[in-house]
Amino acid sequence: MTRAFTHADRFVSEVETRKLRPVYVFVGDEVFFRKRCREAVLEHLAPPELRDFSVFDFDLAETSLTEILDRAQTPSLMAPFQVFFVRGVKNLFGRGSNEDKIAALAEYCKNPNPDAMLILIADHISIPTDVRRMELTDKDRYQRLREDLGSFCGIVEFSRVEEGVAVRWIGEYCASRGVTMDSDGARELVDALGSDMMMISNELEKLILYVGEKKRITLGDVETMVLAAKQRSLYELTDAISAKDRVRALEVLDAMLSSGDGEDAAIGHIYMLAKTFRQMLVIQERNVRDQRMLWAALWQGFRVPPFAADDIIKQARRYKSKRELTRAIRLVAKSDLALRSNPPGKRLVLEKLVLDLTAAPRPESEWMQEELAM
Repeated sequence: MTRAFTHADRFVSEVETRKLRPVYVFVGDEVFFRKRCREAVLEHLAPPELRDFSVFDFDLAETSLTEILDRAQTPSLMAPFQVFFVRGVKNLFGRGSNEDKIAALAEYCKNPNPDAMLILIADHISIPTDVRRMELTDKDRYQRLREDLGSFCGIVEFSRVEEGVAVRWIGEYCASRGVTMDSDGARELVDALGSDMMMISNELEKLILYVGEKKRITLGDVETMVLAAKQRSLYELTDAISAKDRVRALEVLDAMLSSGDGEDAAIGHIYMLAKTFRQMLVIQERNVRDQRMLWAALWQGFRVPPFAADDIIKQARRYKSKRELTRAIRLVAKSDLALRSNPPGKRLVLEKLVLDLTAAPRPESEWMQEELAM
């Protein structure tokens, strides 16, 4: 299917057949594949009744690598096999010399505990669908990780997936559950959620429950269950932003983050904001005045739900120039990058974005200075 599916399938196969390496590194921030691999580990290596004694979660920001390796090297009296999930891998590559940590890992791999496995989680690196378009910072981090760990650790890469691949996965998953899904509905689901496989899988489960005995998911079902609630909140947010109503915008954002998937849906919110501002830019450039003009201006896959048509036209007309909307798009893109850089708080990133987007218009000279800086 794609690199991420291939890497995940290979790891799951190794777990099922017990052809394991002592240490693996999960690289990438795509949660869907990491969850799939963890579930395989729990199913095949850690019986439910023994998990308290066989599955451990550590963070290198809180626990030293030396202590974790000591735990891994020590056989358990309570469980036949131990698995150590270790987050905070970026701490292995922080400032100063980290050669001793890398050397300690390499030394462990030469004489590992055969009844233990370490999984290092490098989710501070984001891998796009096309690796050639990887951000320079992520590319440097990934290259260094492969150079330092690749010779003795198994590298499992979790990249983003292409829209077509996500659509095919939806069809295959639905078939495995005895459900059919209209192709338009599958494309709309992927488009609305930005090919985020974790969000797609979660929403698909809700849709399967929603259609029940009907066993068929239509475009209307997707619009009703997945898009309506999310997008109504989104358009409330963009309405407050376009009106420069900072207090209301922060209140709507707080409500969005306090419900559903909370901060875990931050990337999805950013994607939808970016799409909405791009739609507004097209509306402004083509001087759209009514719904008839709107349907002609926005192409298939880039259209707004019927309930939001009048709202988005009104919101777009509040912006007096193309420069204001392109600035908003750039601010959203900057926040997207911040979210993918493993920030201390996703809420803070989104709140700062709202504050920036609701700032009062400034003189053209200041616009120019900011554009040069961005």
